[in-house]
Amino acid sequence: MTYPLGWVLDNACGPVQYRSASEIARVSDSTLQEMDFLPYAYRPALRLAMSQNVDGIWNESMLTVPKQGSDFTSVGTIPAARRLLEYGWNRESPPLALARRALFRLLAEDNDPAYLYELGPKAKDDDTVRRGRMQLREAAAAALAQAGYESDPRLRGAARRIMERIDSYLSSPLAEKPWKRVGNVHVLAAEASPPTFHALAMLAHMPIFRNENYTEMERVYEYIAQPHPRQESIQMVGKKMVEQPQFVLGDRLPHRNAVEDDVPFALMWLETMARLGFLRRNENWMKMFERFEDDRDRTGVWHPHKGSSLPATTNPRVWPMFPLEDLSTAAAKATGAAWADVTFRIGLIGKLLGREIKVI
Repeated sequence: MTYPLGWVLDNACGPVQYRSASEIARVSDSTLQEMDFLPYAYRPALRLAMSQNVDGIWNESMLTVPKQGSDFTSVGTIPAARRLLEYGWNRESPPLALARRALFRLLAEDNDPAYLYELGPKAKDDDTVRRGRMQLREAAAAALAQAGYESDPRLRGAARRIMERIDSYLSSPLAEKPWKRVGNVHVLAAEASPPTFHALAMLAHMPIFRNENYTEMERVYEYIAQPHPRQESIQMVGKKMVEQPQFVLGDRLPHRNAVEDDVPFALMWLETMARLGFLRRNENWMKMFERFEDDRDRTGVWHPHKGSSLPATTNPRVWPMFPLEDLSTAAAKATGAAWADVTFRIGLIGKLLGREIKVI
């Protein structure tokens, strides 16, 4: 597999240059040391870091995602921390070190409403408090795993409890028939506890933990590789029907149209599956990835399959990783930087698959 490192160094932003050199091309330590400054000299990353409060929290929230990639005015702490990691910032850099305490605090197995942040106003009873804390716990675990804290006993303990809850559900008869009829709609039973995007992201960055839980991971793969149900991801919580967009009830990338409709989400899914070790064993997902490879030109640079439109998404799960390029100006959109994000992700997924990388 070829990777256009020269083109990336000429056209991409600092973080993409640095991560291309360090994670895909695997340049020498001496060369990489000369590039260490690139992630920290990138203006969008600096703006994001400077918007953090002195207590390590962004905007008194945890999960809030802005509508646009370069808009940080309302971003929550967990997507902000994960985006800095995607920018190539070290976990010991001041903003991430400052956020670490709050993230580890969220791992606690408690139902303290004081730690619900923006979810607090919606938590009207004990059940919604419990569910809110569970959602924040998984999201915080995903961020800490991505930061490289797999060996920390606090994260491992949280990961074990999350895995036990998911596996208990997947091993039960309820996983096969989780729907109940309420009026004219089918909703998930209150007891349903399927994998979430946060849990998958956590597991993707915990390879040792995955190896220790091989049987459980097999059940996770079988579940998320099954056809996704037609019903909306809505769950009965008490007497209310609540949307649960974080649930993964099956294959979220089933066909080519799903890729073309949302290229950034497709890349996020494929990268997550590659990190989990699931991508190479799923023929359909591999076809989707190979299609991305085929859409590159002779120099290895990706170009959109349909015309020249920029890849875009409204899926909040993708915000921490896409786009890393600042495409807010017309000049940026007109340059090669417009294709750098996708070109980088294709190379990274190839590396995660164990492909031999030929740097050009």
